[in-house]
Amino acid sequence: MLASEVISRLRERYTLGFFELINDPFYVLISTVLSQRTRDDVTIPTTEKLFQVYDSPKTMSEADPGDIEKLIKDVGFYRVKSQRIVEISRILLEEYGGKVPDNIDDLLKLPGVGRKTANCVLTYAFRKDAIAVDTHVHRISNRLGLVTTKTPEETEVELELVVPRELWQFVNELLVRFGQDVCRPVSPKCDVCVLEDLCSFRVICVD
Repeated sequence: MLASEVISRLRERYTLGFFELINDPFYVLISTVLSQRTRDDVTIPTTEKLFQVYDSPKTMSEADPGDIEKLIKDVGFYRVKSQRIVEISRILLEEYGGKVPDNIDDLLKLPGVGRKTANCVLTYAFRKDAIAVDTHVHRISNRLGLVTTKTPEETEVELELVVPRELWQFVNELLVRFGQDVCRPVSPKCDVCVLEDLCSFRVICVD
């Protein structure tokens, strides 16, 4: 199966486990919210800086959004995100006992949490089978010919059909990292790609 071969080759290339040492669903949730429209090299230190000052739903719910803005000003849309972080924290305290819900329906009720963010939380915080589709996953899945879709939402549905369930948890991290250093949006490095022989996009480029 093409999808299994793709995951197998990328697992040989990349060491996984960005969130392996973080056993805190709240940290994963807030980090993922901060990562929206923001590079990882900005998101990671920003999340660490934020949690050095506010490290729980209670402290963040009581924080002045302006103070949070100062800590997260390097991420995209930081003013909007500061408000969302305070509101998310308040909702978690009032409706979920200060715990991050472990199901997609409740996660999607939180402000600023879409399907990609919710699925990231399910995958990285709770180790549940889910496929988080961002721009990298959407682009690469279509380039490889795993799916033929127009939106990330469609890609999520189609990938669930072609990727064995036991591999779902690897899709996001592998394709994101692959998309950052090889299968880039512009000028992909096809000459060093470990998936070159599987890729329908490469055929188009050569022709």
